[in-house]
Amino acid sequence: MAFTKDDIRAALGAVMHPSGEDIVSRGCVMNIAVCDAHASIRVCMTQGEPDATQPPKEQLTKVGAVIDSCVRASAKEKGINDLGLIIDFVDHQGEVVMKLKGDVKTGGNAGEPSKQGGNTPQNKDATGVPGVKHIIAVGAGKGGVGKSTIAVNLAVGLAKKGHAVGLLDGDIYGPSLPTMMGLQSHDQVVIEGALQPFMVHGVKCITMGKLVETDKPLIWRGPMAHGAFHQLIERTQWGELDYLIIDLPPGTGDVPLTLAQSVQLAGAVVVCTPQKVAQDDAVRASAMFESLGVEVLGVVENMSFFIGDDGKEYDIFGRGGAQTMAQKLNHPFLGAVPINMALRSNGDTGNPSANFDADSAGGEQLPKALSGMVDQFEAQVTLAQMSRGAGKPTLSIS
Repeated sequence: MAFTKDDIRAALGAVMHPSGEDIVSRGCVMNIAVCDAHASIRVCMTQGEPDATQPPKEQLTKVGAVIDSCVRASAKEKGINDLGLIIDFVDHQGEVVMKLKGDVKTGGNAGEPSKQGGNTPQNKDATGVPGVKHIIAVGAGKGGVGKSTIAVNLAVGLAKKGHAVGLLDGDIYGPSLPTMMGLQSHDQVVIEGALQPFMVHGVKCITMGKLVETDKPLIWRGPMAHGAFHQLIERTQWGELDYLIIDLPPGTGDVPLTLAQSVQLAGAVVVCTPQKVAQDDAVRASAMFESLGVEVLGVVENMSFFIGDDGKEYDIFGRGGAQTMAQKLNHPFLGAVPINMALRSNGDTGNPSANFDADSAGGEQLPKALSGMVDQFEAQVTLAQMSRGAGKPTLSIS
């Protein structure tokens, strides 16, 4: 039996707020994310009272212990004895005031404040890809925010800096790479049962869009989509790569959840536009990655502003919203990417390399923003390596 958000919400109905109501009825439960044996909960004890003083940490710790006990009891009823649980107490602006972590496997207790960084362990069945150093997921809480645009330009930007890069189109139902990477005239090649990735714009890429008829929809249930994803990643002859960028399907449903936990991810990038509705969904995507133990390397604000033909900038969607969200979630901000006629045209004609040249990108703003995003991404990957002990300097004496 699956352990669901509804199960957690029902369990939280037994946790009482000092006012006398349970924290669910009072609206204190801001977000719940769950996947297999991992769950995260965001709680605002001052919900509805923006001027109220935050409860002391001792009280938050006690409430956290009750939440931990109730949720674990519910999980055990579903056969989950080793639940990885994260409880974030936040203020009314969404800023974390206390984080509690617990995982039976590591001996932690969610009733105690976390004393060390790091995320809960990822799915034990997740596998790496031979020869690939870093597998990075690019996700979003909703469709239409330009997730594929960011994934493509991130991959091309990394390749332009001399990295060996692969790009996997994980959106099985709505693949974008055939158009955005200009693969229309290319045929998929299979050698001894191994898919040969297309080498375009300095990037090795693979997509379901080149394995099925382009004018027919894929009417597949979840298991079929999962199987197709595994075929793409396991049967592709990637070779040696510094980065493999995976463009995930939109949302936080079954398919992106399963794909995100199928491989050992070095981190994730969350794409969001400035609007509040997009921010709300991006928060859910962030919680999904956190519940899987995948570090969020940063947030990209796409379509941050529109650049007219006259070079003037227009804040159509309200610039800065995603950056504010990233700050509230304590995630790095990788940059704001504008939109202009050249970006749209280069995407439609399958020429993303043109976005990095001012002459074909409508001016300096777009190339500068994309290059800055790539630089920030590289920095965050390095920091993540160091925090895991993988990037420490060595001294050789001869």
